[in-house]
Amino acid sequence: MDQASEPRGAFSRLVSIGWMSGLREDYERVFVTSWSPYLGAILLVIVTSALMSSGLFWGVYGGLRLWGDWFNNFIGLGPLIGIKPELQNPLLHRISLMDLTLVIGAFCAALLAGQFRINRPPALEFITGALGGSLMGIGASLAGGCTTGGFFTPLTFASPAGWAMWVGLLGGAFLGLKALLWVMEHITWGTTAPGAASSSPLKRYYPLFGLAVLLLIAGWATNWFTSADPRLASRGIIIAAGFALGFILHRSRFCFSRVFREPFMTGEGTMTKAMILALALGIPVSSVILQQATMDPYLAIPATFWLGSVLGGLVFGIGMVFAGGCASGSLWRMGEGHLKLWVAVFFFAWTGSVFSAIVRRWNLLTREMSLDLVEVSKVGKQVFLPDVFGGWGWAYLLSLVILGIWYLLVRYNESTNRFTVL
Repeated sequence: MDQASEPRGAFSRLVSIGWMSGLREDYERVFVTSWSPYLGAILLVIVTSALMSSGLFWGVYGGLRLWGDWFNNFIGLGPLIGIKPELQNPLLHRISLMDLTLVIGAFCAALLAGQFRINRPPALEFITGALGGSLMGIGASLAGGCTTGGFFTPLTFASPAGWAMWVGLLGGAFLGLKALLWVMEHITWGTTAPGAASSSPLKRYYPLFGLAVLLLIAGWATNWFTSADPRLASRGIIIAAGFALGFILHRSRFCFSRVFREPFMTGEGTMTKAMILALALGIPVSSVILQQATMDPYLAIPATFWLGSVLGGLVFGIGMVFAGGCASGSLWRMGEGHLKLWVAVFFFAWTGSVFSAIVRRWNLLTREMSLDLVEVSKVGKQVFLPDVFGGWGWAYLLSLVILGIWYLLVRYNESTNRFTVL
């Protein structure tokens, strides 16, 4: 009996070890190894489409501006520049809640991957982060949104405001890289990186912490989603979507800043092609959802076509190069511990709040209803292509042509480095 049972015991241990080894490989494949940007693009479309089906849409800047409004009121600046004293609770504001849970999603992903680390850049990087964040705040105010709410979401809602901002972002990324190159060549102060921080003794427990965060978010989302209060129920959807967006963006390293920056900086176009894929999928999928009348498309279209979108994109593009990330990219990098991006997001929120308040006094961004029942401002108006063209056919064709041209230019640049500036 002893001799017969011993081999069975050894075999059981081998099976157990092999099973655990396979489970570990699966875990590392999902939670440690970076996902393809193309997978990230597809998942991004799935989550944003689910939001649209629920009558919601993805945005970032509105939440950051609310954070800036709260800070300005806290330091006493708010009343001087016209910010109202009573502000919405950041946990109940749709976009603010989405921003917060996006950071938490990236934080959870970084913990599960064992990649969370407080990243301390050289002193000069904090200054470029503050400058970049400030420019992004100004640019997002002019464009009616950042690379999410001014570029990506309007395009999926069939608005040319997204393409107008695209033009500005391309120009801004080019000029921003030129300016950053000058800074790197002429300023040597503050370029020495601080000593690397020692590895945290808690790092071995990061996956467990990540699992705890995941369970807490699931509990929070479920509690609100099942609430009898319709407002909380809708916020439960936002909690889940924001968390998923942060998780996906971190795992795939998907960043709008890289979409516009990398072709000019290195000639590499993988992230740009992933964005083209996301739009090629997102535009028709969103059109189907919009045609089901789940929501009013004008709710997500800024009144900035075309001047505000182009100028805002130009300023934002320069800013995101100096900051090292766009709005969503800065948020998910905050979640994995990059202190420079914490600075960039702070100045993004603060400057966006201040600039928006000041230009409201000039009525530059004040929206009014036109005779065509669309909102207009001094920097543009709302434009929904199916209403302009009398249907979706020409709207599809216009987007397809621009995406095709963009793809061809990216592939050409990958082969020739024709547009690189470094």
